[in-house]
Amino acid sequence: MALRLGELLVKSKLISEQQLQEALNFQKEKGGKLGEALVGLGLITEQDITEVLSQQFGVPAIDLEHFEIDENVVKIIPADVARKYHVMPVSRTGATLTLAMGDPTNVFAIDDIKFLTGYNVEPVIASESAIHRAIDNYYGTTHAVELKKVMDDIASAEDAALEVMEEDEEMDLAELEAESEQAPVVRLVNLILTDAVKRGASDIHIEPYEKIFRVRFRIDGVLYEVMNPPMKLRDAIISRVKILSKLDIAEKRLPQDGRIKLKMKLQDKSKDLDLRVSVLPTLFGEKIVMRLLDKDNLMLDMTRLGFEPESLKYFEEAIFRPWGMVLVTGPTGSGKTNTLYSAIQRINTPEVNIMTAEDPVEFNLAGVNQVQMHEAIGLNFAATLRSFLRQDPNIILVGEIRDFETAEIAVKAALTGHLVLSTLHTNDAPSSVTRMVNMGIEPFLVATSVNLIAAQRLVRRVCQNCKEEVDVPPQALINIGFTPEEAKSINIVKGKGCEKCNNTGHKGRVALYEVMAMTDDLRELILSGASAMELKQRAVEEGMLSLRRSGLVKIMNGITSIEEVVRETVA
Repeated sequence: MALRLGELLVKSKLISEQQLQEALNFQKEKGGKLGEALVGLGLITEQDITEVLSQQFGVPAIDLEHFEIDENVVKIIPADVARKYHVMPVSRTGATLTLAMGDPTNVFAIDDIKFLTGYNVEPVIASESAIHRAIDNYYGTTHAVELKKVMDDIASAEDAALEVMEEDEEMDLAELEAESEQAPVVRLVNLILTDAVKRGASDIHIEPYEKIFRVRFRIDGVLYEVMNPPMKLRDAIISRVKILSKLDIAEKRLPQDGRIKLKMKLQDKSKDLDLRVSVLPTLFGEKIVMRLLDKDNLMLDMTRLGFEPESLKYFEEAIFRPWGMVLVTGPTGSGKTNTLYSAIQRINTPEVNIMTAEDPVEFNLAGVNQVQMHEAIGLNFAATLRSFLRQDPNIILVGEIRDFETAEIAVKAALTGHLVLSTLHTNDAPSSVTRMVNMGIEPFLVATSVNLIAAQRLVRRVCQNCKEEVDVPPQALINIGFTPEEAKSINIVKGKGCEKCNNTGHKGRVALYEVMAMTDDLRELILSGASAMELKQRAVEEGMLSLRRSGLVKIMNGITSIEEVVRETVA
């Protein structure tokens, strides 16, 4: 259309051939459209171009600056399509959609929009800049309204205030840094952090995709989408978080890990928060996940974690022994760290020397010597464990047994008069024995060093504010593991959904525990090379509650729901 437009303007005597050539040269050098070049050089106005095109094609012209568009009409065409074809929906009458276009001859755009919307398209002409501004105003507003709602919710609360404890540092990429320090971006990031704390989120996910940019919170183990900031703020928001985390904003190709310290005021109470920040390069930008480490959420009372009375008795007996190994197993995010910290707190007295090797150190515990791993300089679990043994320890906590070397040193420490606490990634308690043997530890060493293995999962609690009894067929209860007698007598509860639980029916989480105390019979089975299934069968015969049985007990007690237990355990 560029040449045609030039010819039309010359023919209408609005510009000369020389001026057209000047504009074409300018367009070639700077890029963009011919109309923009002519207006930019001051050779013609946008209104002149619109009038000429309107007369030439017999299509009405529209002044978008003084035209109010209904929000329902805007929603007919997605923002990415409007930007791709540079068009703006104006009105709808019956099955006809009126579309403002800079180029009414673009049949590809018209056909695509017809196919996409199912409407007949009637084009009208508007200036390029007016369409651009209209797209920004109306499609920008769709995101802005959602953001404003979140902002207003928090900003209007007088009891919420956030102070970021950071050092002033000079960063690279001055322009990006300046952009990330602009008031709206700073406010938005602060509001995301504040809102996450107020909602009780454990993780914040900031995720860029091809056409959307979203923020999600993990609350009680489930992710919820909370907002879609404008795409134009993507780089600024990510840079702001990276600056707060003391990360390199110039490095966009490699993963980075950092930390943010926050001081937050809620209901006249000041609380310190730690956020563990992970930045990962993805196809459409850097994804950020922030883990909120809130000391107030750290439950160190072992009786409230979710242990059944018998399981708690075995666990406490194991951690009060002078030597041996106690293993806590489960997937990432199953509450293993909380269980270990609770155990440490239970046995932490001035008479014992407690050393921990963690990656990362999640919470600071008074009276405990905690060491942060640093693989880059060779400070790994194995190296730290060796140093611990020269520090006269009574109790050693190893964040995770990942390899043979760490497992070997931990077993030797457990056999030489130290109590060793650690974690493994296995599905249940008996599988941990097989895992250690597969790592290369001799079965007789596993049998003699391990005192107890506890597997755990987290399930959501039924909201106590809106719980109600529900009818479940007895056969369905028998199918998930209840006995026929239990199926006839128990009352099943489920959360209806209310304001307190964000209409989810669940509020808070509780752990399911499978505690396998090492007995002489189990040690004999390990020495004879028994499988995990044989170990489990024998442990259940000796009174071990499986993860599924722990869940069924909590269903009977009205603590959790059938759906949660079935989702996290196997019969």
